Amino acid sequence: MSEILVLYYSRYGATKKLADYVCRGIDKVDGMQARLRTVAEISTSCEQTAPEIPEQGVIYATNDDLIECAGLVMGSPTHFGNMAAALKYFIDNSSPVWMEGNLSGKPAGVFTSSSSLHGGHETTLTSMMLPLLHHGMLMVGIPYSVPSLSMTQGGGTPYGAGHINKQSQNTHDLTEDEKKIAMALGQRVAETAKKLMN
Repeated sequence: MSEILVLYYSRYGATKKLADYVCRGIDKVDGMQARLRTVAEISTSCEQTAPEIPEQGVIYATNDDLIECAGLVMGSPTHFGNMAAALKYFIDNSSPVWMEGNLSGKPAGVFTSSSSLHGGHETTLTSMMLPLLHHGMLMVGIPYSVPSLSMTQGGGTPYGAGHINKQSQNTHDLTEDEKKIAMALGQRVAETAKKLMN
């Protein structure tokens, strides 16, 4: 089995839920499976460190996960129109992978969650694309042939999957369209990786 790395950071759980549905889409493709990884919190205090293995939940990603994957789907909550610092810190430390060209020519996709409709989710998606393009990755978006993309009243754009947390409802639950778009993204990246490997 070839693996697609699903790399994410999630503070309140919505981005993690999207990651789970991206994994479902990947696992629908014969010969492909998802490898789910997260990143550690970062601190403004130089003395504070996180354990190498979290006490519970998904384990932390390493550069080896980047090297070994056949493709990558990366997700972050929207923080002022940009990816979260914890995810950027991990990517900023992937220079050894970049120097060896380990991600070059592999497919990638992105996903995000935002606390409001105009919270900057599209710029967050593009902010995650930039370092992946520098790595030489091939970006995979979501076409309008995915019916939920035309019907969604929440997250999801041609740039990537998403969730919009309606502030009036204060819910991190994904809509059915958001789930379908996230699965479609995972499936498309996995299918693209499989074609590129043949």
